[in-house]
Amino acid sequence: MRQWNPFMPELPDIVVYLECLQRRIVGKPLEKVRLLSPFLLRSVEPPLSEVVGRRVIGLRRLGKRIVFALEEDLFLVLHLMIAGRLHWKPRGAKPPGKIGLAAFDFPDGTLLLTEAGTKRRASLHCVRGEAELARHNPGGLEVLDADESQFRAALTRENHTLKRALTDPRLFSGIGNAYSDEILHRARLSPLAQSLRLTAEEIERLYDATRETLTSWLERLRREVGDGFPAKVTAFRPDFAVHGKYDQPCPVCGTMVQHIVYAENETNYCPRCQTAGKVLADRSLSRLLKDDWPRTIEELEQ
Repeated sequence: MRQWNPFMPELPDIVVYLECLQRRIVGKPLEKVRLLSPFLLRSVEPPLSEVVGRRVIGLRRLGKRIVFALEEDLFLVLHLMIAGRLHWKPRGAKPPGKIGLAAFDFPDGTLLLTEAGTKRRASLHCVRGEAELARHNPGGLEVLDADESQFRAALTRENHTLKRALTDPRLFSGIGNAYSDEILHRARLSPLAQSLRLTAEEIERLYDATRETLTSWLERLRREVGDGFPAKVTAFRPDFAVHGKYDQPCPVCGTMVQHIVYAENETNYCPRCQTAGKVLADRSLSRLLKDDWPRTIEELEQ
């Protein structure tokens, strides 16, 4: 089976990270920050040293970003990007070899940040004040807090393919490559369908599928982690219907899952359930998308 790029943690994964951290670090002082990679920190003011000794008073999610709120109106904004992962270890733990980027020491343990691969895409910003923090918010709709009319307004704000619309952080918050595939499969809609051409019934179906997919996977991940800490954040989950399942049978109809590769992104879909039996060619996607799909992960997250 063909394996694709590593998985960028999305809404369910980030929420579970936050819930696990909530139990461990909120109310506790950040005793020390050990920065191992000069590429991680992307801000200079205020200096990172200002967060040392400050208590963590809350945690937030901004799209796919994790926000640590500290005393004195300070915030750490962490974006894991594709290969960044968090690990909770005993206090003072040493970050692993070449993949260790940073260590955040607390009284009861150490939060390690790692990033696999050679590209250093994960980022950390230190900011002061809500106004500066707002600059890191892409502004996408929180679907689990939205009604159907709000969803429709976000979806039809611009005309995009559904794959692009769902993964555009300015339109929808926290949805990426993996869960968009699962959402579109559940909604029985083509990833290349145009957002402004959907019927009212199709929009309703997509809204329900988005909420159901995110909610069901959030609950599954919570059950998997229990009182522990996420150990394997991955796109290759046995219970996914289509994402990462190229050339495997669709769990609904048995048709072999197909994929479209474009730049650094891959779309997985069932041709029988989603595209009326039509196999979508990569060259067709390239002609259709042109500027409607970013060529790099960085473009997608901007």
